[in-house]
Order: sequence, then C-alpha cells, then structure tokens
Amino acid sequence: MTTPSCLHTETGDSMDNRNFTLLTDFYELTMMQGYFHNNANETVVFDLFYRQNPDDGGYAVCAGLAQVIDYIKSLHFDYDDIDYLRNLGNFDEEFLDYLASFHFTGDIYAIPEGTVIFPREPLVKVIAPIMEAQLVETALLNLINHQSLIATKAARVCHAARGGAVMEFGLRRAQGPDAGTFGARAAVIGGCIGTSNVICAKEFGIPALGTHAHSWIMSFGDELTAFRKYAELYPDNTTLLVDTYDTLRSGVPHAITVFEELREKNQMPEKYGIRLDSGDLAYLSKKARKMLDEAGFEDAAICASSDLDEYLIDSLLSQGARIDSWGVGTNLITSKNTPAFGGVYKLAAVEENGHLIPKIKLSENPAKITNPGNKTVYRIYDKKTGKIRADYITLADEVFDESEDLLLFDPNATWKKTRLAAGTYEMKEILIPVFQNGQCVYETPSVMDIQKYCKEQLDTLWEETRRLVNPQEVYVDLSDKLYQMKVDLLDNHNCK
Repeated sequence: MTTPSCLHTETGDSMDNRNFTLLTDFYELTMMQGYFHNNANETVVFDLFYRQNPDDGGYAVCAGLAQVIDYIKSLHFDYDDIDYLRNLGNFDEEFLDYLASFHFTGDIYAIPEGTVIFPREPLVKVIAPIMEAQLVETALLNLINHQSLIATKAARVCHAARGGAVMEFGLRRAQGPDAGTFGARAAVIGGCIGTSNVICAKEFGIPALGTHAHSWIMSFGDELTAFRKYAELYPDNTTLLVDTYDTLRSGVPHAITVFEELREKNQMPEKYGIRLDSGDLAYLSKKARKMLDEAGFEDAAICASSDLDEYLIDSLLSQGARIDSWGVGTNLITSKNTPAFGGVYKLAAVEENGHLIPKIKLSENPAKITNPGNKTVYRIYDKKTGKIRADYITLADEVFDESEDLLLFDPNATWKKTRLAAGTYEMKEILIPVFQNGQCVYETPSVMDIQKYCKEQLDTLWEETRRLVNPQEVYVDLSDKLYQMKVDLLDNHNCK
C-alpha cells in the first residue's frame, strides 16, 4: 500500500524518492522479456479508453493526468528493483541489464483533466517502442480509472445540488490513504469546493473545510457551552452541529442563543450557520430554517451531511429541503454505486517498415471490438449554442474543413445519419501532446484551474445529457476513413 508521503505536488516535486516503476502487473514484465529476446521492440500505438459511463450516466470527467506525468517522468528501475526481479528467477541477466538503463522515450497524447468524455474514445494514446508501451499499461489505467471515476461522481453530485456548495468529506471511508487523497483531488476537479482531507488541501492548493464532530459537543458539560466555546475559537466561521441530542428542541435553539449573543456584542461571524448530520433532513431543514428566520438569522446557512449521494440530494431538494451546502463522504469517495471505471488499454497499430499498420481486437461482443489505427478525437460544437453535437474519432492525419458540410453516422447503425451544414459547427481536437520523444511538453494547471475548466466543459453538455436517470447519449462517431479501415480489417479476418 502506498502512503500519503508519496503524493504529487502541482510543482512536480515529490515528497520522497519512492519509485513506482514496479506499480505494474507481473505479465507486463514477462511480455517485455519476450519482446526483448525476439528482437521485437517496434513502435506501437496503444489506446486507453472506457466502454460505459459510471452510474449509467451521460458522460464522465477525465482526471489523473498529472499523476501520469509524474509517473512517466520518474520511470526507471532502481538497483533494488533489479535485485528483486533477479531473485524471482524468471528474468535473465541480459534482460535485467536492459532494464537497468530503461527510460521512456515515446510520445503520449491525452485529453486534459477536467474534460467531459464519452465511451470508446481514446483518453490517452501511447506511441512508443512496444516494451515501453507495455510496461506503462497498468499504472496508466490505475491512475486514470480511479480519478476519472471520482471526478465523474463529484460532477453528478454537484449537479444534483443545484448550485449548492458540495464539500468532500470522505477520507475516513476511502480505500486507503492514496485513494482518499487523490480521490479528494478528483472530487474537487469535478466541482467540490474543498475537502476535509488536510494533506490533500496542502499538496494541491485546495480549500480545507470542516467544522466539528459530535464528540466536541459531548466533551462539554452541556451543548450550549460547547457551542459558545466553538464560536469563541472560530469567530469568522461558526457552523454548529445541532443533532447531538435533539435537533429541534435543543440543537437549533442553542445555536440561535449563541448567534443572538454574538449579535448583541456586534460580533456576528462573516459565515455562520448549522449542520444537520442525521434524521429526516428535508423535515429538519425546513423546521430549522423557519426557526432561524424567525430569530432574525435569515442569512444563517444550513449544511447537511449523512450518507448523501446525488440521488438523495436530488430527492431532498425535490421535497423542498432548505439546505444550502452539502458534506458528502462515503458515497462520493468510493463511488459506491459504481466502484470501478472500467478503462482498458488496447493495441491499435504496429510499425512495419516505417509505416504504422492498424490492428484490431475482435470479440463476439460487438462492444469489445476495438477501433484500429493511429487516431485522434475531435469535439464538434454547435456554433450557435456552444453545446456538444458529437465527438468524432478520426485517423490522426485527417484534415477537415468547417466551411464544408459534415456527414455524421452511427458506426453501429450506419443508416442513422446527421448532416451538419457548413458554418453551423466548430471542431476542436481534444487529444493533445503531453510527451514527445520522452520529454514532457505539457504544463499541468492547478487543481482549482482544472475545476474551473471542468465547469466550463460541463456547461457544454445539453441538460438532457446531465440528468441523473436515463440521460441522452452523446454520439461518438467514426470518420469515413476510420470506419472503412475497421470494416476492411473485419472483412479480411472473416475471409481467412
């Protein structure tokens, strides 16, 4: 298990010298040795993509690229790594000598963090000698799958909150320190305003948020004294947890008493309010709101926590709950309903005699048949609304002219076609270079800048795509040339 002492910082500096090159599946190394002894280290193209949106949603949010960059930059085998592999008895000295001087020399293209993404399109494309491209498979999947999953969940939760602030409170329920910390990072990318995770807040420049636990109340002789002491300690931000004993007969009245005392002394906090952590949150929030308003504290905020997710938040607001902000923990940091993202990493092309030869993986399940060749992804926007019309997977060397009509078709049902008239659409290539010849050519933005970009991205989705249940699918189409390449490879295989 990794520990928080290995966390990435936005400056790219590591807090220690731990090497994650062996963060890989064993068969990646056995295949590497096979390639090595067969003199098979030709350049290849691998695509990292996923097949289904989490929670049966209409989109996902890409995250984890910053950690991918750190991993690739530091990729090397230490002496201890070589000794460990030698002692396993599976690898010979000639191959181990090769590993001793190993470093990444290839190209990587990726969709930037915070971008909304859809199934089947490459999120990361690796063009490198096959031994290098094979080794990085597991780590890339680990980093992109986890953070994209949590960023997507956060985006759904924040959308359900209808403009109310969402705070990430999940560290104690996460599957380990790294999942809690990188998950919190991803949650902020997806829209959370901050996190309770202090090391994450420190490392990534994210607001650290939180109030107090029930134990604070219980440690004093009475609830009112506990509230008064907390208000003394934090006079600028006083949020009181009101459900330790009796929310409406004790907690809220005592909170009002403290607020009245502060008002009498002309010491009202800039931010203040109550937090509800149990019970019928819709009923309690409406009653509490009425009590606060009648006491003259109309601007007191009501925060809610307690096993929340996007569906419960949506339900509470539909019931008229008077909740201003939300602390979301377990169901967000674990993406409880859909605990895995399902990204895969598939070979798409192999270089032969200086040319990239397309490769395709076949399956009896049509959804698992891959798209061959060296590809890129264009996002097509409606020029009038700025909304996404479709994503367009093309061969990397194709060129398009927005002054001409563009015919889109469903690659699985080719009779379904849409013609975009010239001048009504815009195309933007979203798969961008990150490494070239082993050198990083991309500067990672701060997490808060990625969050801002993510919000802009989410605004390009039609509301029908963002709804929680039965969302409208965004089309991911293939260009004519790519589609024909795929058909030809399928036909050639079937004729053998």
